[in-house]
Amino acid sequence: MAPQNTSRRLAAQLLNQDIDSLNGFNTIQGYSTKRQAATPEALQKAYQAMLAFQQAETEKLALYRAAADAARLAEWEFHNSVLAMKEVVRGQYGVDSDEAQSIGLKKKSDRKRPTRQRVAIAG
Repeated sequence: MAPQNTSRRLAAQLLNQDIDSLNGFNTIQGYSTKRQAATPEALQKAYQAMLAFQQAETEKLALYRAAADAARLAEWEFHNSVLAMKEVVRGQYGVDSDEAQSIGLKKKSDRKRPTRQRVAIAG
């Protein structure tokens, strides 16, 4: 048998089938085994552990999403503040000033003038 790849998640359909199997197993009378992983106690313990870890994952995922939203909003607020600062520098010092160049804007005098394109006549 090939080794199991435990780095990927199990499909929800497979987990639901396993839960249905466990619920059906609970109706069996007189079950006994020497395999420790297949005892009723081990099955219940594994099921409860799975539920606890799924709950913890859901809670942490909610916290992660909230933190991601807060970070995204903070990034937009910072970006808008920088844009406002650039407008103020342009207005206060002018579009051709060294101050405008120091914040990353191109001086108006450094811009390349547009050139007229000659139209080639096909002959």
